[in-house]
Amino acid sequence: MYNIIRLDKAKNQLNLFEKIGQLFMPAAFINDTEEEIVQLENLIKNHTIGGLCFFHSRASAATNFEGKKKVVYNKDSFATLKKLILRYQSAAKYPLLIAIDAEWGLAMRIENTPQYPYAITLGAIAYNNELIYEVGKNIAIDCKRAGIHWNLSPVVDINNNPNNPVIGYRSFGENKDLVTEKALAYVKGTQSEGILTSIKHFPGHGDTATDSHLGIPIISKSKKELIENELYPFQKLIDEGVDSVMVGHLSVPALANGKRTPSSISKEIIKGTLRKELDFDGVVISDALNMHAVSKDYPIPGELEWLAFDAGNDILCFAEHVEEGICAIQKNATALQIEKSFERVWKLKEKAFKNIAVLDSQEIAFENAKKLNKKIAELSLTMYTGSAEAISEFRKENYCTLTLKRYGSDQSEKEIKNTLKLMGSEIQDENHILILLTPPQIKPTHNFGFLQEELDFINKTIGSKKVVLYHFGNPYALQKIKIENTTATIIAYQNFKEFQDVATLHFQGELKAIGKLPISIF
Repeated sequence: MYNIIRLDKAKNQLNLFEKIGQLFMPAAFINDTEEEIVQLENLIKNHTIGGLCFFHSRASAATNFEGKKKVVYNKDSFATLKKLILRYQSAAKYPLLIAIDAEWGLAMRIENTPQYPYAITLGAIAYNNELIYEVGKNIAIDCKRAGIHWNLSPVVDINNNPNNPVIGYRSFGENKDLVTEKALAYVKGTQSEGILTSIKHFPGHGDTATDSHLGIPIISKSKKELIENELYPFQKLIDEGVDSVMVGHLSVPALANGKRTPSSISKEIIKGTLRKELDFDGVVISDALNMHAVSKDYPIPGELEWLAFDAGNDILCFAEHVEEGICAIQKNATALQIEKSFERVWKLKEKAFKNIAVLDSQEIAFENAKKLNKKIAELSLTMYTGSAEAISEFRKENYCTLTLKRYGSDQSEKEIKNTLKLMGSEIQDENHILILLTPPQIKPTHNFGFLQEELDFINKTIGSKKVVLYHFGNPYALQKIKIENTTATIIAYQNFKEFQDVATLHFQGELKAIGKLPISIF
């Protein structure tokens, strides 16, 4: 447990340089080399860094946007994370605020840790928000177990664009009220364990077809439309007292006096819309400043950091040029600017360090996750087409089961195509096919990872046979499947064992599908 001095003392104890350092949250990587770890330790010591945001590795999606570097699996990531946090805390003059993206649990960044369902799955639970509260609570306990204070979630973007390449399954759905109520339950559950949250990605990343990791999405809606929809969850959750708001890298001219300036560096959007119009006085944190939506346009070290701070961000997440950024802020900012952000950040740290350590084991954490995931699987299972009666009639026939799933990332195209040929010959004389389908990837790029031959095989089978389809993955992938021709299509959302077991019970007629799809597929 680390002690943090009170704000009234900190204001006098830290000098201006140290106060600016508290506004920086560079990235820390679990799989760094010893040399890279020492470099970060020195940065913490020499620049009084305020916090760290943890990522898996320098080859992970957070830095490897094009996916050209191989991500190495490390089964000991959790133990490594705990050791690194202790080590970096030891290097700090003042306790570090430790953050991570754990939208569906630490498993979003760390192998061999409990994983909970994606937001889109939680959005399918029609009535029981208590389960979503429990998800937030369990993830918070997992964070405390590691030494993390701040879960940079939930996503409150309303995903009303089926072609969104980066939000999609990370959103609770396409309805503003549903998104708001689910997000609030998640936040309340997280707060119950003393862990901080951050709603994101302000002013709303749901209606975009561009990934802000790669380029700048432009939202051309009117201000009235944005207030009625995109901004709605932010306003409601701000009114409930959220800890912080993360500002995304989005171009929203209607909120920026017609300018196309990215929201993360827009005074009009942060100081105007967020601070004045939505009346938010908590901590504003930037989305990762390494993202190409902004970083590629500001190659001079320190320039982007200064623009982000000057626009109204209190914490600069994933700042890549800390030293130059501190110098730029020290040179250009007023003392009042620095003091206001420092006070907000320090108050947040005071709140974070009231945490009580968790003493139970990882084994208990996994067991708790399994029990909760089973309940969620039962309440989210969604009958999209067909009926229980149609499935009952189907079961009376001699049906053949096809499991379409990748069993390893090293499968070659040739092997996959050969498997399809084998399956095709096996079902040639069959009339009734039960298909258990798991898309190769959760993200929509490259047809959710499907080869065109796989999609052709599935659609040909559906067109020529009587098919009951159980889908274990991102429901947006069903856009690629001619599900209107199936006897029944049931969405299970996740490929966890608990969801597979619940789907089996449903097919056997022992459980009803009562979930409701929170988005429109077509």
